[in-house]
Amino acid sequence: MMQEFFQHTTWQEWLGVFFSVVQVLLARKNNSNNYLFGIAAISLTLYVMIKSLLYAEFTLNLYYLVMSIYGWLYWKFGKQQAETKISSTNNTEKAITLGIVVGTFVLFWFFLTHFTNSDVPIWDSLVSAFAWAGMWLMARRKVENWILLNISNIISIPLMIHKHLYLYAVLTSFLFTVAVFGYFEWKKIINSQKNV
Repeated sequence: MMQEFFQHTTWQEWLGVFFSVVQVLLARKNNSNNYLFGIAAISLTLYVMIKSLLYAEFTLNLYYLVMSIYGWLYWKFGKQQAETKISSTNNTEKAITLGIVVGTFVLFWFFLTHFTNSDVPIWDSLVSAFAWAGMWLMARRKVENWILLNISNIISIPLMIHKHLYLYAVLTSFLFTVAVFGYFEWKKIINSQKNV
C-alpha cells in the first residue's frame, strides 16, 4: 500500500497539498491571506486533476481560482471598503446556494456523460456542485460555507481513493476536520460580533 502511495504521488500533489493545508488553516483562523496560498495550491491541483480525468474537479479548481481572487478582494474590502464581517446566510442566499448546487450538478453531469471519458460522472459532479456553492459562501464570508464544503469532502474522499490520489484523500480528510472546527470558530466570531 505505501509503495503504491508513493508511486502514484507526484511532486505537484505534495506541493499542492502543502499549500492547501496552509490555506485552510488560515481560513479557519479568519485570515484573508488564506487566498494567496489557495491560489498556489489551485494552480498545482489543476494539473493533477486533468491528468486524473477528473474534469469537474478541474473546472471546480478553475472556479476556485476565480473565487479566490474575488474572495480575497471581498474579505479585504467588501462594499464598505473595510474588511467584511462573518455572518449567516439569509433566505435569498440560501436559495442561491441551492440553485448553485442543483445547477452545477446538472451541468457537470450532462457534460461529463456526453462529452468526456469520465468514469465517475455522478461522483465528480456531486463533489463539484457542493464545493462550488461552499466556495461562493466562503468568498462572501458566510458561516454555512463549512457545511457545504464538508458535504463535498465526504463525497470526495472515496473518489480520490478510487482515482489513486491518496495524498488528496488524506488532504480531504484533513480538510473535513478543519472545516468542523472552522464552523464552530466562525460561529463564535458571529456571537462575539453581536456582543460588540
